[in-house]
Amino acid sequence: MRTIGVGRHLKLELEQHTGSFKPRGAYATVLHDDVAPRRLVAASGGNHGLAVAHVGRRLGIPAEVFVPQAAPEVKVAALRALGAEVHVGGASYAEALAASRAAAERPGTLALHAYDAPLTVTGQGTVGLEIEEQAPTATTVLVAVGGGGLIGGIAAWAATLDRPVRVVAVEPDGCPTMHAALAAGRPVEVTPGGIAADSLGASRIGEIGFAALRAVPHDSVLVDEAAVVDARRALWSDHGIAAEPGGAVAYAALLSGGYVPADGEEVVIVVCGANADHSDLRGSSAARDRQPPA
Repeated sequence: MRTIGVGRHLKLELEQHTGSFKPRGAYATVLHDDVAPRRLVAASGGNHGLAVAHVGRRLGIPAEVFVPQAAPEVKVAALRALGAEVHVGGASYAEALAASRAAAERPGTLALHAYDAPLTVTGQGTVGLEIEEQAPTATTVLVAVGGGGLIGGIAAWAATLDRPVRVVAVEPDGCPTMHAALAAGRPVEVTPGGIAADSLGASRIGEIGFAALRAVPHDSVLVDEAAVVDARRALWSDHGIAAEPGGAVAYAALLSGGYVPADGEEVVIVVCGANADHSDLRGSSAARDRQPPA
């Protein structure tokens, strides 16, 4: 965690293995059973697939990953570099998930859902445990939302505390799954799009994450694409942090004024992913003259 001002902290989940928080949930799922599966199958916009491929490689289990056509080439290439068998097809994560189901039915195969599964959410909730250790007086956590696994885990952690911690769901206006669900009182279908859709482009919020967020103090904030672009550039130029668009979404809420903390509020902003082509950041001034990774 990095403190960037009085009462402002960045939880740098983009520095985890594979460039996002996702291995937490993947490890929790695969290591839950005493008998290791013979094959792992996942559908993903990229980051979950990378986590599954990484876990499979570390544990010696072949991994098969289904990604939509919109998945960035940098993520597809990384999946293949990790040894995963990659299937590219369909226009959305939902279509990739549907395509993965036949493969998931083979004996000895473990299917790992990207966000709406208890063990996935449990693993992501370890982010909350670390926030408690690293910023024990934090009052608010800003979290980007895609399918709801990360925010569900953090909300479940917040519910265990003996003090209130507000969990703020931040989404690009092109991927408003949680925002739409909160407005409707239940998960509803949306049509995801925009620059962060490869990582936050679920078409429906997960039931687990939705229920967990509603059980704690919460807010929902939408940010536009310009705010996401500005936040990504500011993370690089001001702090030397090369985030993907989805990884900069929570910071965009703070930077753009979409979320304005009250006096005395101590805020943790989760920067959740790094997997993008960072060539557009080269040439920008950056902390310590660092260059973003290729």
